[in-house]
Amino acid sequence: MWSEGVGVAGQEKLKNASVLISRTGGIGSVVAYELAAAGVGKLVIIHGGVVRPTDLNRQLLMTHDSIGRPRIETVRARLLELNPRLEIVSLGEHASAENVLPLAEQENVDVVVDCAPMFAERFALADASLKLQKPMVECGMYDMEAQLTTLIPGETPCLRCLFPETPPTWKREFPVFGAVAGSVGAMAATEVIKLITGVGQPLAGRWMHFEFREMRFRTLKIDRRDDCPYCSPLNPNSHP
Repeated sequence: MWSEGVGVAGQEKLKNASVLISRTGGIGSVVAYELAAAGVGKLVIIHGGVVRPTDLNRQLLMTHDSIGRPRIETVRARLLELNPRLEIVSLGEHASAENVLPLAEQENVDVVVDCAPMFAERFALADASLKLQKPMVECGMYDMEAQLTTLIPGETPCLRCLFPETPPTWKREFPVFGAVAGSVGAMAATEVIKLITGVGQPLAGRWMHFEFREMRFRTLKIDRRDDCPYCSPLNPNSHP
């Protein structure tokens, strides 16, 4: 790779890396595809359910022929078509407190990527990230807005600093534009590549917000909560 600071050494780091991605839908499908194309050696993918016609406007690893089949099967097949040397560890379930941590530990995950829409899944990923002391790229979208940050245990806020509880207004179904999901997914994949190779400056301690209707982008500084029961150094019961 000719990019400054990456080179052969950076490509070797990507080859030897293991990345866990929760949900390969509108955002996660692009994250997974870009990381597979970049030469990441192992992807650990968690995604339940079967392919539905309504998935096809944004879930770019799904195809019309795969409607009714488990999503994880289609994801695996499409990624291996792109990169047959890619190692894929797949779980056809949604992320939970029961499955994320043991899977991440077993596969020696280096980076966690949260592309899940539901907060129960997102909190499970965040807790595993803290427990394992591994960075988590946190991304999401709603309608024509998106957000992205990188959470590094011991350095930045954790997810529960930002969302102590599930927002009461959050619903399972919401408006989705595939182009918006794909845009933030590509940027999330870039964050992962930066974390693995050590090139550039990740969005650690910064929250990037995208407003695509007016094409306005802003970056906000975010801080750890001193009273956070999950990551605060002042709380003896927080995760290590």
